[in-house]
Amino acid sequence: MTTLEWVPDWLRRLLEVPGITDVLINSPREIWIDRGLGLERADDVVPGVLPRWEAADVRALAVRFASLGGRRLDDAAPAVDARLPDGTRLHAVLPPVADGCAVVSLRIVRSSSLEWEDLAVSGMLHRDLAPVVRGLVRSRQSLILSGATGSGKTTLLASCLAQVDAAERIVLIEEAGEVRADHPHVVRLVERAANVDGAGAVGLSRLVREALRMRPDRIVLGECRGAEIRDVLLALNTGHRGSLTTLHANAAEDVPARLVGLGALADLSERAVALHAAAAFGGVVHLVQQDGRRRVAQVALLDMADGRLRTVPAAEVDAEGRLTPAVAWPRLVEAAGLIAPAEPVRAA
Repeated sequence: MTTLEWVPDWLRRLLEVPGITDVLINSPREIWIDRGLGLERADDVVPGVLPRWEAADVRALAVRFASLGGRRLDDAAPAVDARLPDGTRLHAVLPPVADGCAVVSLRIVRSSSLEWEDLAVSGMLHRDLAPVVRGLVRSRQSLILSGATGSGKTTLLASCLAQVDAAERIVLIEEAGEVRADHPHVVRLVERAANVDGAGAVGLSRLVREALRMRPDRIVLGECRGAEIRDVLLALNTGHRGSLTTLHANAAEDVPARLVGLGALADLSERAVALHAAAAFGGVVHLVQQDGRRRVAQVALLDMADGRLRTVPAAEVDAEGRLTPAVAWPRLVEAAGLIAPAEPVRAA
């Protein structure tokens, strides 16, 4: 059974809006959606779509979704993070943790990755950066895709994986199974939360260790967000080149501090993180969401200087689509295995 087979008609109408990625229910009369243009009120996009319901109906919908995802949601367990059978990601919180009404967040998973050419046409990836980023993936450079929530990290990650040679085996480790990669050999491992008795949890750290025993050519972590950074850094320094992960960060230059902060959760010193990360990752691709558009805004190389991890800017793309090369641009092109001029063609 797919989610759309039983959801209320009003919600089905929202889920069928072209390009929709998120449905956010804050209260019976306050529902927002994201279709790639920033957050919009649902009734502005689909007039008359809001149902006639009460706070109790929002709670009932949240509980039903949680049950469909095989999770418990009640007064004893008032928050849930689950994956629905069609891949939609659910997060829900009940009162009194949520003030007054249950809050429901749905993240709709794209059924397949975007074609590489579509990234440039849509403006997500500058036309001069597109062959470089693809070259980095194909030449097995390990990359960090950074950005804020909703900036397009998962979308770009899926498209990058589609560029991997079909003969390679990818082990994909995720919290919620969001990445849909158009690749013939992807093995997916999904984190499992503890049951109501606090037992049975299988976390990302263990899944990274399990992945090493599965003969991977590339290990991909859907999101690095905690102490699993230790296992990721160790894994990527065992010959598994070309691996990718996403990371929440405000800018490319903030990625080293984020890695050091995550390393502290795993009792790693700043120097240990710097040594392992500089050896593990070749570059950082940073995405932003601005004026409703998701795009790659920065590309940088990752290395060490004076014993500290740092980024070296390679290119920046402004809001008008102008690409400006930086000091590491020639090194970036070389790492991508391309023969190109040091100065890219600038956008008009």
